[in-house]
Amino acid sequence: MTTKNKITEYDVILASASPRRKELMQLITSSFRVIPSDCGEDVPTGTAPEMTAEYLSAQKCSCISEVYGRALVIGCDTVVICEGEVLGKPLDEEDAKRMLKLLSGKTHKVITGCTISCAGSSSSFSVCTEVTFRSLTDEQIDAYIATGEPMDKAGAYGIQGQGALLVEKINGDFYNVVGLPVSELYVRLTEFISQDS
Repeated sequence: MTTKNKITEYDVILASASPRRKELMQLITSSFRVIPSDCGEDVPTGTAPEMTAEYLSAQKCSCISEVYGRALVIGCDTVVICEGEVLGKPLDEEDAKRMLKLLSGKTHKVITGCTISCAGSSSSFSVCTEVTFRSLTDEQIDAYIATGEPMDKAGAYGIQGQGALLVEKINGDFYNVVGLPVSELYVRLTEFISQDS
């Protein structure tokens, strides 16, 4: 029996409202439910920027696991880090413009944290991809913001959409930048399930 089939033996819950994560999760298994976590996204003071996404993924996973204790729950969170600043989803168009100006012409990190939990056991990990933006003019930034695409995405861009036009190169997992490190998550799920069985 393949690991993919073993995953279907579980009540799998993706604790995310992201349609992009839902689409990518189908590469791992078609048998899962989406139950977004409504827990807060407050991060303790002093948390290293590189650990922010993993901390938030664990919080989301825990909130759902408390209700669905026997399910295999997957929590995820993605952050963009540029010059030490964690960039989440923009508050408004001005905030999106500020973020895109900060990213313009620079290399930044996209980190997705994932937590897997089932029956009291949990495991967390992070995947980092480096993304380099082209130098952007104010007109290019304004035109991109006008599409509405940046408003629900960490760092104010979506590499799987028109945001791809802003990117010069990436170093690492493309799907991680979209919001779900599919290959690494599959490997970690495989390990987690084998320990559970």
